[in-house]
Amino acid sequence: MNTLGLAAENAAVIFLQQQGLKIVARNWQCRCGEIDILAKDGNTLVFVEVRQRRNARFGGAAASISPAKRAKLRATAQYYLINVSPLPPCRFDAICFEGETINWLKNCIDATEG
Repeated sequence: MNTLGLAAENAAVIFLQQQGLKIVARNWQCRCGEIDILAKDGNTLVFVEVRQRRNARFGGAAASISPAKRAKLRATAQYYLINVSPLPPCRFDAICFEGETINWLKNCIDATEG
């Protein structure tokens, strides 16, 4: 991971903690892919994708989460959940940095899509 990506993930962790979420894991990997941040929001397990763009040109950070990336995130989350019992409520969030602006997109990826 590059320095800017690591800085964005660190800033996202701090931001989420300030919002009351508890960080469960960072950069969780399996054969399907990687989840940037796993967090608990109350009893909800949150899979967080961190995206950064210098500005919103070309659609910005949120637009960079392509259908293929969303499918990979869903598959990775399903793999993670294999060993989780009981199965908690889950959602997919994105923390998007556009320059200095932080956008928290809650429940932005449909787990049943695709």
